[in-house]
Order: sequence, then C-alpha cells, then structure tokens
Amino acid sequence: MTRVKGGKVTHLRHKKVIKYNKGNFGTRHSLFRRANETMLKSLWYAYRDRRDRKRDLRKLWITRINAAARENGLPYSKFIYGMKKADIQLNRKMLADIAVRDPKAFATVIEKAKAAI
Repeated sequence: MTRVKGGKVTHLRHKKVIKYNKGNFGTRHSLFRRANETMLKSLWYAYRDRRDRKRDLRKLWITRINAAARENGLPYSKFIYGMKKADIQLNRKMLADIAVRDPKAFATVIEKAKAAI
C-alpha cells in the first residue's frame, strides 16, 4: 500500500490549533504540540467548570435566602420546610432573586411559610 501524506489537512489543523491558542505565554501559542496540549486542557477545564458553576450558584442562592430568612426570624431549613408544607413552589434561584430585589414580597413568602409550620 502506498503512503499518503496529509500535508494540506495537517497544516490546516495545526493552524487552527495555533490560532485557538493566540495570547498564551511562551511556546504555547507557537509550537503545535505545546499548543495542542494547552487547548485540550483548556477545553477540559471549560467542560468541568460549566458543571461547577451550577454548584457554586446554588450555594450562593442558598446563602442569600438564609440571610434574608434570618432577617425575618426564620432559619433557612425551617423556611424551606414551611414552603413545602404551604405548597409554595418557588425554586432557590427565584427565591434568592426575590430576596435581593423585593424584600417585602419575600417577607410575605416567609409569613406564609411560618403559618404552614
């Protein structure tokens, strides 16, 4: 079988990887092998951190809800329990947004949760 050289395709692939790594330090933006390693690692970090961001945001929402609930005299765990009892179906993202932007509305949600306990 004859040998097939992938000259044009390989060159274009190398150019694509080099272009992707524009702005990196040292040989990471100019040598294909270093640039390819950097690109693969950065893509893996991006994939992993898209999932981590969801975890971090949920922690932030819970912290905000807890702070606002305690201002109204109810700890987070009892507040969530009261909401389940009162059949109030607001997710943590919306609750945190209400707590930050509209404290009066959040206070009414707290009162309904307190009444259900």
